Amino acid sequence: MKKLITLLLIAFATIANAQIHNPVKWKTAVEKINDNEYYLVATASIEAGWKLYGQNIPPNGPVPTSFKYTQTPTFELVGKTEESKPIVKHDKVFDMEIAYFYKQAVFKQRIKLLGELTSIKAEVEFMSCNDSNCLPPDTVDLEFFLSGTATANQGATPQFTFGNNTDANNTVPATTVSQTTPKVPATTPISRQGLWTIFFISFLSGFAALLTPCVFPMIPMTVSYFTKQSKTKAKGIKNAVIYGISIIVIYVLLGSVVTAIFGADVLNALASNSLFNLIFFLILVVFAISFLGAFEITLPSSWSTKIDAQADRSGFIGIFFMALALAIVSFSCTGPIVGSLLVQAASQGGIAPIMGMFGFSLAIALPFALFAAFPGWLHSLPKSGGWMNTVKVVLGFLELALAFKFLSIADLVWDLHWLEREVFIAIWIAIFGALSLYLFGKIRLPHDDATDRISVGRLLLGLVSLSFTVYLIPGLWGAPLSIISGFPPPQYYSESPYGVGHKGNTATTVTSSEELPQGAHLFQPYDIVTFNDYQQGLEYAKQVGKPVLLDFTGKSCVNCRKMEDNVWGKPEVLNILKNKVVLISLLVDDKNELPENEVKPSKIREGKMIKTIGQKWSEFQALRYHSNSQPLYVLMGHDEQNLVPPVGYTPDVEKFSSWLHSGISAFGK
Repeated sequence: MKKLITLLLIAFATIANAQIHNPVKWKTAVEKINDNEYYLVATASIEAGWKLYGQNIPPNGPVPTSFKYTQTPTFELVGKTEESKPIVKHDKVFDMEIAYFYKQAVFKQRIKLLGELTSIKAEVEFMSCNDSNCLPPDTVDLEFFLSGTATANQGATPQFTFGNNTDANNTVPATTVSQTTPKVPATTPISRQGLWTIFFISFLSGFAALLTPCVFPMIPMTVSYFTKQSKTKAKGIKNAVIYGISIIVIYVLLGSVVTAIFGADVLNALASNSLFNLIFFLILVVFAISFLGAFEITLPSSWSTKIDAQADRSGFIGIFFMALALAIVSFSCTGPIVGSLLVQAASQGGIAPIMGMFGFSLAIALPFALFAAFPGWLHSLPKSGGWMNTVKVVLGFLELALAFKFLSIADLVWDLHWLEREVFIAIWIAIFGALSLYLFGKIRLPHDDATDRISVGRLLLGLVSLSFTVYLIPGLWGAPLSIISGFPPPQYYSESPYGVGHKGNTATTVTSSEELPQGAHLFQPYDIVTFNDYQQGLEYAKQVGKPVLLDFTGKSCVNCRKMEDNVWGKPEVLNILKNKVVLISLLVDDKNELPENEVKPSKIREGKMIKTIGQKWSEFQALRYHSNSQPLYVLMGHDEQNLVPPVGYTPDVEKFSSWLHSGISAFGK
């Protein structure tokens, strides 16, 4: 009875899966800005339950939405294609922040006319998924007609609504965008949660900077200045507040300048630009070495002399220049921290640099303002001493560790495999191991005082660092290291997906690439003999007398990765995949071009040619199985007939195992 129910559930899933999905519909419109400039507007209507990915997706993520415009001498593109505000959420499978849309998405491209023109043709490539399926990347031809367009700021205009962009944990209120409103965010902004994370990290960094030897001793000097200058307590509090606000203004202006110079779209692009990530790595390494005591990064002394002269002036101007003097004099300690924060914030894009500098400056301004307003609190402060240099060195180690994150991104984009997961983790083990030895007093750096004992606080911090170092070690053998998820390269980007020292699974029937049949490879990390070519896999299945398991998948398919990670590795399923079937994985998003003699017209997309391997397998899936969603699993015999109905995403291990057993039993009859 239980087996019958399972088969009924599988059959129901098959009916739902065996269909051609077309969840995204496109419409075009044109907005006139002036006589020579227009907006080309592409609106995507998305079926309930499906999501469309945005334009700005980090490397190794799903396929982003992209537009190609057929260029002619009669017009030119102005800037990049803009998009309406998406949902931005961390995806556990891809281990990154991913932007996507529910219900509706609007894209705008500004153009400038250089001659007479009636229409513009374009092509949009996009990818969509729901909770059970992902569709292969699709392309749609668009045409924008410029005749009869309305000026962007005149007359009544139709409205289109985004709808409620919701998922299980994230609800965004409905937003209405008018076709006459040309202002759409030019890039994918980071989420509110991401901005608050940057603010919090920056605030803690500012507090850490406060404890460095360049800043901490300045507190009593500042208090002394305000005590002498303020004739009444009320005036002292007022001047202290102005001083604190001045510090915040100075650093926020710095963040604003960074954003204004580069622009929000450029800052977002830095996140996945390999060259800039390499530059960020070098900058952070220099900052880290400076904090470790090799040298000091300082501004020209003439700057501080001129600023000090202005600080002697009375009133608001004098207080502002005193705050500026603090920023310049303390630069050798705060500069590397500020630089690191700006680098990290710049990789997030949008107003992140401004938010970062606000958090950093607030942490510094509050203590200075409070002690200036209430001088009596000074007695509660600890005395200056060697502990301040310890804070500086700890920050140096942390910056050195962070630097390798940016180098890792560059390595991923270039696909060099120089800094694979095991190497990255080994470097972090070395860095935090050295930090532990330093905190325990086993390593001394140039500016450290000689001492035969350490404080209780330093001991406790050393134990935390040592515990973290020990936690990292199993990562060399494939442990997920969830605490630092997002920092090391993904599990698949490694010398061996099993981790350093693993000898592989001895249960496999094939133990080396020398024994593999022609055209096959071992699917990692399970050592499953796998073919990526249909005919080669079918021929091998006939030779060994096993049924075929067709796996229609994609590099960017979220649910395919979930199946591989959470279902395939279970013993009852893995034994079947390795020993009882021949696995043929067909990648529907493989961008490699077909040989010229295999390029042919599409049978389901009029006027299109099948040019890539992915398009070949995508069309094969649609024509034979009337489905275009992934994953799709098909068990078939040597006559290429289905042994059992195909299934899609089946996260229940018992159901998937029962489906496999049913197909194998049918093959043996």
